[in-house]
Amino acid sequence: MNTPVTLPAATAVARQVLAEVFGYAAFRGQQQAIVEQLIGGGDALVLMPTGGGKSLCYQIPAIVRHRAGQGVAVVVSPLIALMQDQVGALDEVGVEAAFLNSTLTPQQAASVEQGLLSGRLTMLYAAPERLLTPRFLAMLESLHERGQLSLFAIDEAHCVSQWGHDFREEYLGLSALHERFPDVPRIALTATADDHTRADIVERLQLQDAKLFISSFDRPNIRYTIVERDNARTQLLRFLRDEHEGDAGVVYCGSRKKVEETAAWLQDEGIPALPYHAGLDAGVRKRHQDRFLREEGLVMVATIAFGMGIDKPDVRFVAHLDLPKNIEGYYQETGRGGRDGAPADAWMTYGLADVVNQRRMIDESPAGDDFKRVQRGKLDALLALAEAHDCRRVRLLAYFGEDSQPCGNCDNCLHPPVTWDSTDAARKALSCIYRFAQHGREHHGARSFGVAYLIDVLRGKRTEKVEQYGHASLSTFGIGADLSEQQWRAVLRQLVALGHVVTEGEYGTLALTDTARTVLRGDVQLRMRTPAEAPRRSRSRTRGGAAAGTDAAPRGPKVAPADLDERQIACFEALRQWRADVAREHNLPAYVVFHDATLAEMARRQPASLAELGGISGVGAKKLEAYGTALLQVLEEGKA
Repeated sequence: MNTPVTLPAATAVARQVLAEVFGYAAFRGQQQAIVEQLIGGGDALVLMPTGGGKSLCYQIPAIVRHRAGQGVAVVVSPLIALMQDQVGALDEVGVEAAFLNSTLTPQQAASVEQGLLSGRLTMLYAAPERLLTPRFLAMLESLHERGQLSLFAIDEAHCVSQWGHDFREEYLGLSALHERFPDVPRIALTATADDHTRADIVERLQLQDAKLFISSFDRPNIRYTIVERDNARTQLLRFLRDEHEGDAGVVYCGSRKKVEETAAWLQDEGIPALPYHAGLDAGVRKRHQDRFLREEGLVMVATIAFGMGIDKPDVRFVAHLDLPKNIEGYYQETGRGGRDGAPADAWMTYGLADVVNQRRMIDESPAGDDFKRVQRGKLDALLALAEAHDCRRVRLLAYFGEDSQPCGNCDNCLHPPVTWDSTDAARKALSCIYRFAQHGREHHGARSFGVAYLIDVLRGKRTEKVEQYGHASLSTFGIGADLSEQQWRAVLRQLVALGHVVTEGEYGTLALTDTARTVLRGDVQLRMRTPAEAPRRSRSRTRGGAAAGTDAAPRGPKVAPADLDERQIACFEALRQWRADVAREHNLPAYVVFHDATLAEMARRQPASLAELGGISGVGAKKLEAYGTALLQVLEEGKA
């Protein structure tokens, strides 16, 4: 049976592993407390933002417990690409790790199983469906009987919850780990979980006795921008060319068709882009994902099928051409930008069609009423974020129960929007919808009309359809001529977002809800932003992610950190070229060899010996041994 590790100097040992293996001098945030909890044999539920260092929270306990004779750690991961990258990164730092998934031949899988049962492996990565097979469980039983099962790590734990944004049914069976191996410590990790999802994780994984660790959800290096949709492609192209020329990024779309069309259009515009969605052949998806991870400056156009667990640190932007389903999804997806801590952008276009489509999908889903009610609440929270006039980050963090102050690094903080009292306009729109229904009953039967037609009537346009239905005679005809079509769309978007108007049927016809009466009576005051495109921004920005004045734009991966002088920049670029060659030779993403931050510190400090090089953050013992001499040569040549 497995027993807790008894190490009087557990913290010192963990810090030694952190420095020796991973090359870091100190833990960040709650990492040390989480590591100590697992080393001591306790369970943990960890909520930590993307890029916050979740992997180290179980990798270091796994190494410490393995060295203490406690056997192998089993890491449950939902994605093949994530397993492969994690194992490749561990191999680079000298840790014996492997994965079991469908990419292996029978002979390769047998070799991994032999390594597992022999005690050679420190960590084994596996998908939940493989872990729960009788064969795999039998191997775990054998290890457990010999006291050689050190811990279970369940990554992307929100997948277990039906309330979460990425529910995966195969995760439900993971409660068997506690039932079969109650004395083996477990850690469940996720970057996003609201109260519903968190409670579901605890219940379904039987983590009632686990210690809860919640880190700040703030990603200060990410700038949040949401623009009213005008021409989405034109807006996206301007965003990419003005601010992210040559940068790696992700563009999320709501459908497979839109993914392929957008990727092809970007390619035609001279921007290297690849499509990714679940309908593509598995081999094509793998090739595209591998290229995105290994090459610089590629844009991945994708559905939400892409991204979970992608460790690429230098994603400089995440753009949404369609509204996500909820704030958890938005946070998870935007969090894939700027994992290296350098400035990144979360940019999204948003329009009335998004609201209509999302509400329709919820209403027409076969789910139960309770589930639909919760999903409507989640959508309402996201719509409130999109319509906000105040700090986006304050609202985003408040959703996760975190208080904060205006950030100075979102569109509303950098360029405070002009707002106007839209109460009177909203009452006019509601009155017109009501008059449609009344007029229909009196003249030609009940009939509903969509947004474009309503705006024509409000603005007094005598179209053929308006004349056909006699709506030019309505008291509401032309009462909104003072507002533009764009302004009326914004008013209607807000009314739908607030639930005062609903859209019905295939053509999105408009109808009033019971709450519309409160607006018509004047009991509710509405304000909205004046439609305007955010000002163009320069490509200079402070290193911490906060804006310098009102100019704030991220640096691309081809741009060296701002604090390097001309000679250091040349050295930095030479180091990056050396890293690219090594990564290509080892068939690894470049960041697995060294992060940009590590190369920048080398260029800045100019170490002249192996001992000095070993003091650079991110240079562990194995990497120093493997690459030290070559790095010193590159640095020496850079001085010439």
